[in-house]
Amino acid sequence: MCFADRLLDWYKQHGRHDLPWQIRGAPYPVWVSEIMLQQTQVSTVIPYFERFIKQFPDLQQLANAELDHILHLWSGLGYYARARNLHKTAKIIADQYNGKFPQDRDELVALPGIGRSTAGAILAQSLEQRHPILDGNVKRVLARYFCVKGWPGSTETEKELWHLSENVTPADNSAEYTQAIMDLGATICKRSKPDCPACPVNESCQALLTGEVNTYPYKKERKTLPIKSTKFLLLKNNIGEIFLTQRPPAGIWGGLWCLPEISQGSDSETVLDCLPAYIKSGKPTAVTRHTFSHYHLDFTVIPAVVKGEQDNAVMEDAPAVWYNPDNPSKLGLAAPIKKILHSHEV
Repeated sequence: MCFADRLLDWYKQHGRHDLPWQIRGAPYPVWVSEIMLQQTQVSTVIPYFERFIKQFPDLQQLANAELDHILHLWSGLGYYARARNLHKTAKIIADQYNGKFPQDRDELVALPGIGRSTAGAILAQSLEQRHPILDGNVKRVLARYFCVKGWPGSTETEKELWHLSENVTPADNSAEYTQAIMDLGATICKRSKPDCPACPVNESCQALLTGEVNTYPYKKERKTLPIKSTKFLLLKNNIGEIFLTQRPPAGIWGGLWCLPEISQGSDSETVLDCLPAYIKSGKPTAVTRHTFSHYHLDFTVIPAVVKGEQDNAVMEDAPAVWYNPDNPSKLGLAAPIKKILHSHEV
């Protein structure tokens, strides 16, 4: 029995068959789920997906939505470029494809936020098209099964893994196989403590046979993450609302609403001394660290209040809003900022 057949037999009994996006003939929910699942586990994605689909049950409603509303629903899921690309792609499909989801892989890959593996997974799971995939789980399974040397993110190793994925993907049962190999990586062939005795292909797994399961896949050489520092101004008015500004579309937390940032490298005392007379600042908080994939961000929060009726003066530099934590508007907020705004200390 070949690799795919063993995997499909295992999937019938042990695979995940009740995920909310498993809808045959419907590329839209599968697409939304695949974008959310990039860099994120299924258990985390499910409640976000369900809320998102409830608000935007079809592609046209997503295309017509305000980006702020989309980012609000995405808040806490991270990697916000995914949400922005989701919105861009929905608009392109609505405008250029008359709202009909493309069914050609190359056309999908040309759209924002959709790579070769994501396109293959969408078409395989929703329309039963045969396409190899190569997400993180699949890379790990294939690297171990075939003892593929080299870090999977390198060009040469990834090319070899694509070749192997193409060879083992069956001609039939595309939806089941695609979900099966992802499930195997997520539940059995895990990054740490893989459950090899429960694996349906353990009898022919080269890493297991040679006692090198923990060697594969090869790890990328770890580098020490750099540390960046900044300061945020937590400015409240006389009714307890908090002043937020919208970040630029590009960069960290792109398009999200945030506390005003005091530029990196500036002297905080000098900056605060330059604030208008109707703004009174307090003592900065202790340093908090938020870690991104490529650096640590250490920040402090400087509390401040607006004295008197000066809201409009503060609002001169739009886009900006006064945010009420007790009656929050539907704005996209980065997780650390949302935590600050809704903490008991605010």
